[in-house]
Amino acid sequence: MTQDALAPLALPAVDDRDGWRALLETRSTGGLEAARALADGLRALEPGDPDALQRWNDLFVELSNAFAVCSLLAQVHPHAPLREAAEASEQELHRFRTALLLDASVFERLAAVPTEGLDDGARRVLADALRDFRRSGVDRDETTRARLTELSERASDLAQTFSRNIRDGAAVTRVPAAALTGLPADYVAAHPADAEGRVAITTDYPDTHPFLAFSTDREARHAVARTFFTLAPDNDAVLRELFDVRHERATTLGFPGWPDLDAEVKMIGTGEAIGEFVDRIAADALAASDRDVAVLLERARRDHPELEQVDVADSRHYGELVRREQYDVDAQAVREYFDFTRVRQGLLEVTGRLFGLTYTAVPDAPTWHEEVSVHDVSLDGQLLGRIYLDLHPRPGKYNHAAQFDLVSGVAGRQLPEGVLVCNVGRGRMEHSEVVTLFHEFGHLMHHVLAGRHPWVRFSGVATEWDFVEAPSQMLEEWAWDADVLATFATDDAGTPIPAALVERMRAAEEFGKGYYARTQMFYAAVSYQFHRDRPADLGARLHELSQEYAAFAALPGTHFHTGFGHLGGYTSAYYTYMWSLVIAKDLFSAFDADDLLAPDVATRYRDTVLAAGGSKDAADLVADFLGRPYDARAFRAWLEG
Repeated sequence: MTQDALAPLALPAVDDRDGWRALLETRSTGGLEAARALADGLRALEPGDPDALQRWNDLFVELSNAFAVCSLLAQVHPHAPLREAAEASEQELHRFRTALLLDASVFERLAAVPTEGLDDGARRVLADALRDFRRSGVDRDETTRARLTELSERASDLAQTFSRNIRDGAAVTRVPAAALTGLPADYVAAHPADAEGRVAITTDYPDTHPFLAFSTDREARHAVARTFFTLAPDNDAVLRELFDVRHERATTLGFPGWPDLDAEVKMIGTGEAIGEFVDRIAADALAASDRDVAVLLERARRDHPELEQVDVADSRHYGELVRREQYDVDAQAVREYFDFTRVRQGLLEVTGRLFGLTYTAVPDAPTWHEEVSVHDVSLDGQLLGRIYLDLHPRPGKYNHAAQFDLVSGVAGRQLPEGVLVCNVGRGRMEHSEVVTLFHEFGHLMHHVLAGRHPWVRFSGVATEWDFVEAPSQMLEEWAWDADVLATFATDDAGTPIPAALVERMRAAEEFGKGYYARTQMFYAAVSYQFHRDRPADLGARLHELSQEYAAFAALPGTHFHTGFGHLGGYTSAYYTYMWSLVIAKDLFSAFDADDLLAPDVATRYRDTVLAAGGSKDAADLVADFLGRPYDARAFRAWLEG
């Protein structure tokens, strides 16, 4: 069957709750039943039967389909009972996968597969499968396997609770209407005052971030920041247990701790190397960070002479003032060039031109919410897959930015379908939101372009976890290029954003890269050290790490960690964002900075890195593209420049 002959997954109408429940049941319960039957078939094979590997692939196609629908609906569907049902189904799937990877009979059938005659892809799939079995503890005694099952299921439950508490913990700060002084007119219009003369500022990004940047009311800024940094207080206890459970699982498997188990299958290799990387980047960024923070403090003292340091409630505001006054970049003026509708269309046109893709709007395609837009993606006239853009905040929705799978592409079997989930404004956008869209769209491109492998193991963003951000971070560069922005960033009169303004914006952004890197290393240190040390008082340890790594002071009484969603999925590996950035800077060095839309390099990158998915180690993919192993020269030049 050709790719063009495949059809996208049929979704129910937006208001058809019974239809959505039926879809969830079909993909989760139906997929689980199919996976169980395939596992039974694997056990029934004679040892050495080469068909075992294909059945393993079939089994994981079913699991992938089930997990994708459950995970997505749990985070985006407007109907809370359906989200809860999806979460419950997801737990059932986790329990099955845990038991499967501890099943000695299935392991034995795969271990007995003869490797003679297997191609490189099949050998890689087999090696990865056997490694996953051993990392799950399949070769341990029955008592140990039983305990590992309990730990895995409990960790899954806790991670889901942690994510749910953040998603459902959205809060509101009510501040005087006068605190909107300094905010753009469209923001003010969207926040009418109540009978008491107060306005509601939610913890959604399009509400909180502009307020912290533009409000001239320092007291109100601090109130909004305190709310933002105290989300989901119940997560403190959830995290402490989660760290303990992960640690016990790792030590039961013979690792010193969770970071070592987690790092074994990543480019970085060991938990100790994570700590060394975090400290090295933090040290490299210290001089630039101190220099730039001093500029912010000097500016802040003009308004508040008593200030001794810049805190997280003031950093965004004074960063904005410095950029406006010293770099002649007024973020409110910049917003006039970033109307959401034009940005969304421009994103499609730029990436289409860059990667040779055609996007066809499917306005009548059913979705889970009326604001979701749908596009089919084609390459050279061949249908590759389908993308869904769910870009605005709403109650009960995942409140960060991420790409979710709906369907993993498998050659000749099913088209890749991906979902971009963001929380950007519906009208004028911050340029930082534009950058976020480009970043997350990079994941979406990776998912769709790498959806043509026969092995589901290689489909989409299936590389080592500390590489997956690199393609997305590199795509951010296109959101900073004047020629690229001029194709869609126009004011209401149709005038493109001036190149001189983009140059000043870039200079202003470069101003803060030192404290950006320090902030990222603070997050990475929290992620790593919380898992390594499992402190009894997470809040106290957070404060210590803030003082050691962060560029800006935390607000007393806040608990950033309880709303730090990456502790659920990324676990001890938040370092991966900066690790990937090192690689992204090197990848970008191969492009012509004077013509970012030149097709030759982009096509080679598309086919060598993105379309390859997980079929090779990430270091090999990068070397294939660059013609050499990656290095940190471009990153250091950026950081020191």
